[in-house]
Amino acid sequence: MSSEPPRTTLEQWATLRAVVDHGGFEAAAEALRRSQSSVSYSLKRLQEQLPVTVLAPQGRRSLLTDQGQVLLQRARLLLEEARRLEQLAATLAQGWETQVRLAVEIVMPPDPLLGALARFGAEVPQTRVQLIETVLSGTSEALLQHQVDLAITGQVPPGFLGEPLVRVDFLAVARADHALHRLERPLTLEDLRAHRQIVIRDTGRFRQVDSGWLEAEERWTVSHLLTAIAILKRGLGFAWIPRAHIATELARAELRPLPLEQGATRPETLYLVYADPAGAGPATRALGRWLIEQSASAATPQRTDKG
Repeated sequence: MSSEPPRTTLEQWATLRAVVDHGGFEAAAEALRRSQSSVSYSLKRLQEQLPVTVLAPQGRRSLLTDQGQVLLQRARLLLEEARRLEQLAATLAQGWETQVRLAVEIVMPPDPLLGALARFGAEVPQTRVQLIETVLSGTSEALLQHQVDLAITGQVPPGFLGEPLVRVDFLAVARADHALHRLERPLTLEDLRAHRQIVIRDTGRFRQVDSGWLEAEERWTVSHLLTAIAILKRGLGFAWIPRAHIATELARAELRPLPLEQGATRPETLYLVYADPAGAGPATRALGRWLIEQSASAATPQRTDKG
């Protein structure tokens, strides 16, 4: 009975990768913290176990053959997967969760949220993040029904504690040439009620809230903030929109704050809420900590627009 032929190892492929990436045996040995003879032996064994040539001498250097390039490309994927597997094992050994579920009000400023997620992805890459975008009572329901581990909400439901995270300023805005701007005077509630208001739909299933609706004769309800902004830019209505989400449109004067007599700006505080503060795992707590840090660093003095 013939014996099974020897198989290549990940260590051998890692050695080949180092030689190619660092431009030679000596530099690869230094990067791998091994002797040059050990690197040469590892590649010799790799070549003996393969039916094709992966490295060919060219002058004083050894270069990848066409077959070697194809094999190394696949080997890189295997080496990266092996690295992830080892990292996952280390993560699980430390008690880190495999997934964190985060509910976020869609009015949350994007910069601190994305900054925290970037930090989380770099520090805890093996823990998945399930990001659930919510509106109004939908966030509270996600907490009450244990659908999330962490939430950013403007309404802390009964039985939970929230830590102030960030202030959001909602501006009453319309396109620069909207009929309300053409009045060229301070606007009243009755002025607004005569025009179409754009409202974001509450994502809650059991107790939907019409926050900010003025009982205008015309009302369009949409499911996402981006849709509302697109409608406003077409001049099809007015709405209260978080300043951070329309910074570009305001700077370009595509949208202009409405000159209301009262209520032109509506401040709202968003809170960070743990679904289970006592039982929150290290990954959940890390994400919460970075959300707080990023929100604090992004905070700047807010002004009230009069027109």
